[in-house]
Amino acid sequence: MPDLPRAWHARSAVLLLLGVAPLTAFAAWGIAHTFAVVRGLAGTQGALMSVPWLVSFLLLWWVPLAWLERPRPADRAASADVDALTVTVQIPVYNEAPDALRACLHSVLVQTRPVTRIRVVDDGSVHPDGTPMTYDDIRDELIRRAAHRGIEVTWDRTPNRGKRHAQMHVLAHDDADIFITLDSDSVLDVEAVAEGLRPFGDPQVQSVAGHVLVLNHDANVLTRLISLLYLPFTRGLRSAQSVLGRVTINSGTLAFYRAGLVRRAAGVYENERFRGRPMQMNDDSMLTFYALLAGDTVHQPSSLVFTLAPQRWPHYLRQQLRWMRGTTVRHLWWLRYMPVTGIVFWTTFAEYVHIVLGLAIPVTLAAHPAYRPHLATVAVLGALITLAMSYLMALRIFTVGRTDMTARQTLLLFVAAPLATLWRAVFLRPLYLYAMATCHRVNRWGTRSRVEVDLRPTAH
Repeated sequence: MPDLPRAWHARSAVLLLLGVAPLTAFAAWGIAHTFAVVRGLAGTQGALMSVPWLVSFLLLWWVPLAWLERPRPADRAASADVDALTVTVQIPVYNEAPDALRACLHSVLVQTRPVTRIRVVDDGSVHPDGTPMTYDDIRDELIRRAAHRGIEVTWDRTPNRGKRHAQMHVLAHDDADIFITLDSDSVLDVEAVAEGLRPFGDPQVQSVAGHVLVLNHDANVLTRLISLLYLPFTRGLRSAQSVLGRVTINSGTLAFYRAGLVRRAAGVYENERFRGRPMQMNDDSMLTFYALLAGDTVHQPSSLVFTLAPQRWPHYLRQQLRWMRGTTVRHLWWLRYMPVTGIVFWTTFAEYVHIVLGLAIPVTLAAHPAYRPHLATVAVLGALITLAMSYLMALRIFTVGRTDMTARQTLLLFVAAPLATLWRAVFLRPLYLYAMATCHRVNRWGTRSRVEVDLRPTAH
């Protein structure tokens, strides 16, 4: 196996300075919005739009809060308990590229904190011609190498029933303390397991989300774009939610759970239905939902994992639709089952308010006679604010150091941040509205009827 890339959470004075500037700018923007509301309530010009503008600003509560996130350590008293935890890694496999799967398994074997067992379930992988796809060489290599490290391995092949069934095929009766769910194209940093277990020193913590990075970040234009699009969620909203202990969606790429809550969900989790149809997508958000009901859910920015992003536009489109539809369904679950007095309920409600205002404010500005003569000025001001917010969020790219990305590549990604914001506005937002309207079209794996991405370079 080639050397695996390394990544680490930045802990330096530079990171602190990067955080001061955006927090100061954000506070100044908030003060300006507050004065606008005061003037509006006093009857001066701008009364019509002052309150919606302030609400729009408040709905970005997560932007400054994300900068307060730090890796969660286990205190000295809890470290021994964390070290004694038995850990099972579960890897569902379906039509995965052999090189990617081999790299995934290798990254688990070389962890500085060894796991107790690895449980692979091949969910009936097939070639495009319908013949079975097998991974015998990879399986035999894994069993041989794991035996030298004292790690138990099971490898099962099941009929194709979906990712959740593949997971619960082995987890329903596994007696570990912690379950790690891992996608078959995930490549762990060598410290990922050690860092991901630290938050469990707090008995209230029920799940931990790993920090996801794009492995094939420089494959082509699409993967570079995806690297930027990940930031507002992985190091923005999720980081802010973690400060509050209420992360709503872990990534299946890497997530840790107290095993008891997963075992208790056996029989229900893999048989979830929505509008009478089996719900196999958004497995990660459902497991996080169980953890939210049981206690705290956090993100560990120092538990880093690389994943292969789509390299072809049709694959990317299918993935986004699957994620968006699944998230819409999960929103309904949060609004129905999470406490009305809790953070998750109100942040979910706020997201829909943000969507409505994002549609209503431009229409109002264009239609209202008082604002029509000033549309050009408003458009320029809006563009400048959007540009500033793009770079504010893109600063989060510097909170991670990695051996597979040069300083030049990092800087070029940062410079390109407004392009990701533009893409989000003109394509992803309309797609999200379509996904909301068609969320009943749930499916199984959703994006992988054949091998989609491997570790071989793709033409730029």
